[in-house]
Amino acid sequence: MTDVALEAVLRRDRAIVAAALFLLTALAWAYVLWLAADMDMGGMDMSGFRMIPAGMAMMVPTTAPWNATEFAFVFAMWSVMMVGMMAPSATPMILIYARVGRQAAQQGKPLAASSWFAGGYLLAWVGFALVATFAQWALERASLLTPTMAAGSAVLNGLVLIVAGLYQWTPLKDACLRQCQTPLQFIQHHGGFRHDAFSSLALGGRHGAYCIGCCWVLMAILFVGGVMNVLWIVALTIFVLVEKMVPVGRVISRVTGAGFIASGVWVLAQTL
Repeated sequence: MTDVALEAVLRRDRAIVAAALFLLTALAWAYVLWLAADMDMGGMDMSGFRMIPAGMAMMVPTTAPWNATEFAFVFAMWSVMMVGMMAPSATPMILIYARVGRQAAQQGKPLAASSWFAGGYLLAWVGFALVATFAQWALERASLLTPTMAAGSAVLNGLVLIVAGLYQWTPLKDACLRQCQTPLQFIQHHGGFRHDAFSSLALGGRHGAYCIGCCWVLMAILFVGGVMNVLWIVALTIFVLVEKMVPVGRVISRVTGAGFIASGVWVLAQTL
C-alpha cells in the first residue's frame, strides 16, 4: 500500500470506528426492544408464571427452578442491554484512542487496534451482566420479582432507591466518575496507550471497571421499574451519558441522588 493510500485509510479510521459503535449500539437496542415487545402481555394474568426473555413468548411456572437455557437467555439479555446502554458514553474515549492510534501509525509506532480497547471495555460490562443475572436469579428464588422482572416488594424498592441515592454521594462514586469524565487523564494515569493487543484489552477492561464503579447502582434501579421497562432503560442511558459528558455532571449526580433518597423514603412510608 502506498503512503498516500495508507494516509487516506488512517484518516477514515475514526469514521469507521464511530460507524461500528453506532451499528453495535443500534443492534443492541433493536434486540432489547424486541424482547420488551415480546414480554408485553397486554395485561394478561401472569399469576404463577414468569417470563423468560427469549423473544419467543416463553413462560415457565414460578416454582420451576432455573435451567441452563433460562440462565443463558437472561445472561444474554443483560449483556446486550449493557452494551446498548454503555457504548454511547464510552464512544468519546474509544474515538480518542482511534485518533491517537492514527497519529502513532503515521509515526511508524502503531498502537493495537481500537477494537481491542473497546472489547475490553465491553467485556467488563459483560462480566457485570453475569453478576446481574445471578442477582436476578437470587431475587426470583426469594419470590421478590414479578413475572415481568420488576421488584414485587415495596420495601425492596424503597431500599434500592435509598442505597442508589446514598451511593451517588460517596467518594467512590466521585473517584470513578472522574475517571470516566476525563478520558485523556485516565490514559495518562494508567500508563498511556498500548501497542500490544492484550495490554490494550486490559486497559479497556480497567476503564470499564471504573465505569461499573460509577454506574452499577443505577443498573440496580432497573429492578424497581422493571428490567425490561424501555422507558426506564432509556432514561438511565441518557442519565449516564449526561453525567459523564457535561461539566456539572457531579452536581447532577448529587441532585439525582437526593431525589432517589427522597423517593425511597416515600415508598417505604407508604408501607407503614
